[in-house]
Amino acid sequence: MSQRDKTDNKTSAGDRDIHAAGGAKNVPDVVADVSPNLSAKAQRGGLLALLRRAARPGDGSGRFAALVAAGIFLSRIAGLVRDRVFAHYFGNSDAADAFRAAFRIPNFLQNLFGEGVLSASFIPVYAGLLAQKDEKEARRAALAVASLLAMITSLLVLFGVLTTPWLIDAIAPGFSGAKRELTIHLVRVFFPGAGLLVFSAWCLGVLNSHRKFFISYTAPVAWNAAIIATLLSFGGRQHQFHLASTVAWGSVLGSGFQFAIQLPMVIRLIGPGASALPQRLFAWGSESVRTIVRNFTPVFISRGVVQLSAYVDALLASLLPTGAVAALAYAQTIYTLPVSLFGMSVSAAELPVMSSAVVWDAGAYAALRTRLDAGLRRIAYFVVPSAVAFLALGDVVAAAIYQSGRFTHADAMYVWGILAGSGVGLLASTLGRLYSSTFYALRDTRTPLRFAIIRVALTTVLGYLAALHAPHWLGISPRWGTAGLTITAGIAGWIEFLLLRRALNRRIGPTGLPVSYSARVWSTALASAALAWGVRFALASHALAASALRHGVSALPLAHPQSSSAGFIPNHSMAFWLISRVHSATQLELASRHPVFTGIAVLGAYGFAYVAGTSVLRLHPR
Repeated sequence: MSQRDKTDNKTSAGDRDIHAAGGAKNVPDVVADVSPNLSAKAQRGGLLALLRRAARPGDGSGRFAALVAAGIFLSRIAGLVRDRVFAHYFGNSDAADAFRAAFRIPNFLQNLFGEGVLSASFIPVYAGLLAQKDEKEARRAALAVASLLAMITSLLVLFGVLTTPWLIDAIAPGFSGAKRELTIHLVRVFFPGAGLLVFSAWCLGVLNSHRKFFISYTAPVAWNAAIIATLLSFGGRQHQFHLASTVAWGSVLGSGFQFAIQLPMVIRLIGPGASALPQRLFAWGSESVRTIVRNFTPVFISRGVVQLSAYVDALLASLLPTGAVAALAYAQTIYTLPVSLFGMSVSAAELPVMSSAVVWDAGAYAALRTRLDAGLRRIAYFVVPSAVAFLALGDVVAAAIYQSGRFTHADAMYVWGILAGSGVGLLASTLGRLYSSTFYALRDTRTPLRFAIIRVALTTVLGYLAALHAPHWLGISPRWGTAGLTITAGIAGWIEFLLLRRALNRRIGPTGLPVSYSARVWSTALASAALAWGVRFALASHALAASALRHGVSALPLAHPQSSSAGFIPNHSMAFWLISRVHSATQLELASRHPVFTGIAVLGAYGFAYVAGTSVLRLHPR
């Protein structure tokens, strides 16, 4: 029997207390050691105390999350500016479809070996070694992982460049002719840049473990800046297909900038010892590196199946009318903003602190529950209003960000439909990230993998039906199948979240958002959205009156066309007339004002109302 099996058979008094209270069951006393040389006394001393201190409010977690959120905010704002400039020159054209589809393929490499996988496998081990003050072993592990990434990534980049035509046939079978040839060319350009972004993610893992969050999450600003500069420099002088190639090379250059910005600080943090660099680069047999590799494999597979889901979405979108792939990408850029700002920031800040403990007893589980519940409240406070905004005000959001040049208001309405579908699963996706990070901190990477596979299977089956068949069943345009993709992904996301929560609750005890808190946050967000629509209708009425004065006639009929002398109006006709009036008025308002102005007025009112309402109800997260 292994040492792990022996310890699993011993139930501590703390565990018995949990069982008596109806809490977690089958909880092991000891999770696998980060280092085999760590003594039991050290395990039960400083590290456990560190976790318990970290669970107390005000011990730095909120500050770390704020630093992550600030860095992500800057990089995402740069990303929105990049997409706005891109939309100005490309709109929803064939070149835009090709560019978006091409970027997904090498992005697969980045996501497989990048931030998510390294955070789950590398940070728990590296942060644990730092907490033990074993800087020599931490340095050896970091450099060995870097060399492994270099070897594997180089081989995959070469393989990707050589097999691009077959990858395109598998990922975007709906592309043909010049559109397909452009996509092949762009993929071959993008692949080396994706390799550089993998090393940028390695830098992020090192920096986050040392609590240097800001620089790692602001580094993508350099990548975005390179693309923006390329678009502005060549956008007015090149044809769309040629411009797409030029921007792709600008992306590769930006990837190098993103890696180079982080590298000097990483070198300083890893510390001295350059003379032993070759030995450390190839120290693949150390216990720490083997632990990282063992943790890496399940997370790698998990990310792989998630990426497979994204590629299924891209494949299905390529079978829809022109503009579907680009519109899906535009919507995903907006959708990932709250996911990154509020879901990723909290999860990234919590993971190194959670991972500092090696021994888990009743007190450690209680501290973990406290920290997890506080993180869930922080996420929900910001994500719920984001989801409501996507559902109720998505056209205002899309128009404010993208409407310019070749990107018209009709394109904004199309993106709104896709964005509203994304709002269905937004809260589940962000809360699920924190639950997955908690499993990773417990050195359990297999449970999230099982549930990710279930989510991907559901997304694939439901997405196929919703994208290619549901529009025909509903009698609507096939292009709206893209919205069906995001709706079904949201449904699958909720199922995965519920499975993650149930599994973790069985292990550490009850966690989750209180029903009363969730109900008050949702009701406040919905009431704020109603107020924002009032502001929007007021702006529309003002635009309507101004148009009437300019033309000397009413822009919309003030009386119902079917009204009689008796004043009788059928209820269904009244509803249709009211909806038509509101739609026409808002269309006139959006056409007569700059969409950015409308966005500031409407979304500003929405945000102010939500903050005021939650302040009155004392819903701010602690």
